[in-house]
Amino acid sequence: MLDVTVIEDSEAAAVSLDPIRARLLAELAAGPASATMLAGQVGLPRQKVNYHLKALERHGLVELAGERRKGNVTERLMRATAASYVISPLALAAVQPDPDRFRDQFSARWLLALGARLVRDVGSLITGAARARKRLATYALDGEVRFASAADRAAFVEELTAGISALIHKYDAPEAEGGRDHRIVVALHPTLKDRPPVTEAEADARPSAAPPELDQ
Repeated sequence: MLDVTVIEDSEAAAVSLDPIRARLLAELAAGPASATMLAGQVGLPRQKVNYHLKALERHGLVELAGERRKGNVTERLMRATAASYVISPLALAAVQPDPDRFRDQFSARWLLALGARLVRDVGSLITGAARARKRLATYALDGEVRFASAADRAAFVEELTAGISALIHKYDAPEAEGGRDHRIVVALHPTLKDRPPVTEAEADARPSAAPPELDQ
């Protein structure tokens, strides 16, 4: 089972977003199970679970893990093909974000468009590398920093921009034969504050969902 996989097909995306099928994916990510076993876990008839499993299997979201005999019946044990799934903007290709339409380094929406392109491109690269049975050379850095003031944050951004720009200038070799282009994405955004889980009663009592709290 893969840790994470990208859904690029619009029909597969629609299948995965169905609440019942999403629940089945979550159950099967925890371990193989038959339709009978899942029926008891999700509170649905076995026949209906089978119907949903076939839809998930058709789109490569679940796969056969094995079979077992139970009396006179042979049960199919299914498992999720990944522990988690990300839907690529390719699933909505006609309206996918395009960061090249405008550039604003201080726009949260431009950052979102960059993130969407990152999901799309890396997802496609993973698919291609898997088909070619080759490793994909990538690198990521994730960290958190607490700024004492907005002025410190601005100074950090200025130094970060200068440092990255210097590295690009140092190593960029546009005329190198056999070289390969790489994309660099650097992002900075406020950290979401952790919230305690909301009970169903609390959720029902709320008139509307409140926006997430942000660290300033």
